[in-house]
Amino acid sequence: MWRLNKFNLSHKYHTAVRLAVHLPQQQPIVYQDGQEAQAIERAALRKTTLTSWFELNKNDPSAHNISYSDIPQYYMFDKSTTNWKKRQRGGQNVIERLPVVSILDTERYYLRMLLLRKSGAISFDDILTVNGLRCITFQQACQEYGLLRRDQQWHDALNDAAQFQSPRQLRMLFAMICGFGEVEDVPDLWVQHQVSLCEDFVHRYSEQTGPHYALADIEELLTSYNLSLQKLHLPTVDLPASVLERVNFDVVEEQAKANSYTMQLNSEQRNVVEILLSAVYNNAADTPKCYFLDGPAGTGKTFVYSTLLHTIRGRGDDVIPVASTSVDRLLQDLTKCKEPFGGKVILLGGDFRQVLPVILRGSRTLTVASSLKKNTLFG
Repeated sequence: MWRLNKFNLSHKYHTAVRLAVHLPQQQPIVYQDGQEAQAIERAALRKTTLTSWFELNKNDPSAHNISYSDIPQYYMFDKSTTNWKKRQRGGQNVIERLPVVSILDTERYYLRMLLLRKSGAISFDDILTVNGLRCITFQQACQEYGLLRRDQQWHDALNDAAQFQSPRQLRMLFAMICGFGEVEDVPDLWVQHQVSLCEDFVHRYSEQTGPHYALADIEELLTSYNLSLQKLHLPTVDLPASVLERVNFDVVEEQAKANSYTMQLNSEQRNVVEILLSAVYNNAADTPKCYFLDGPAGTGKTFVYSTLLHTIRGRGDDVIPVASTSVDRLLQDLTKCKEPFGGKVILLGGDFRQVLPVILRGSRTLTVASSLKKNTLFG
């Protein structure tokens, strides 16, 4: 029906204008191999949107009160002549865009900051001049204008990046700012941008535990700058870096459950848990790896299992509760190890009085002799 009625299939509504941000004599040049010299000559004769803005301010007093970022609303850039020409209409349908600049590109970063605020500049030297004194760097000019007070530039950088970068990229930027920038109040920077910095982990886990994972990731990134959460007076977390790639369980939640369950263990249960954890983490050659927890119903076997599961997962390690059927052969095949259960620490459990084997026409003695307890693994 749309085509039958000859409706437009597409239309262009707003005009997007990308404004150049470059240092003196450092505008980008496009060239083909072998034609570098010609490209440089052409670039010397052509103005960029920035250098053309300088010329506009020299020749048109009415442009003096318009900042560089707002100029496309009132003037149109003619690419053939590389000049700004006054608009007759349509300025309200223009979207101006200044490219985002990394803080690592220091001078260009601060030049962009000045271009967002200063109007009427006629040259790069004019931008560098503050109250009649020429600054050496654009960063110094920002300082003289009072743009670097109370970490505002870092808040602006994170706010701008949050519009199009992923939470992981934001955390990398946060660590970079802490590493290279002179941040007065890092904890406040974290608090103000915590939502965007933790968004992916909050979605994966919860609002309560997501920030823990974000801080653990930032801790890992800060090591490149010889920094840590503690040095920056940020909340510290006890999470190994390896857990950041796990999605099957929440380590922070597992730690909380492990602490709660451990406090409720009686002396016998605590002894069992300590023996099993020692077997898992000590890796001594003479440490047994096959265990069976024997106890009648109601003695707390399941509680011990749960405590072990939460404790091991809370340390960022994998532990799998499964039915014991054929697990020995499966683990041997997976690990290519002929030791019982592939050399893995195994905890079996139950009540021998309830899991007697079924022996066809077997006597009581034969049935007991065939039980799991009589297996050589538990001899």
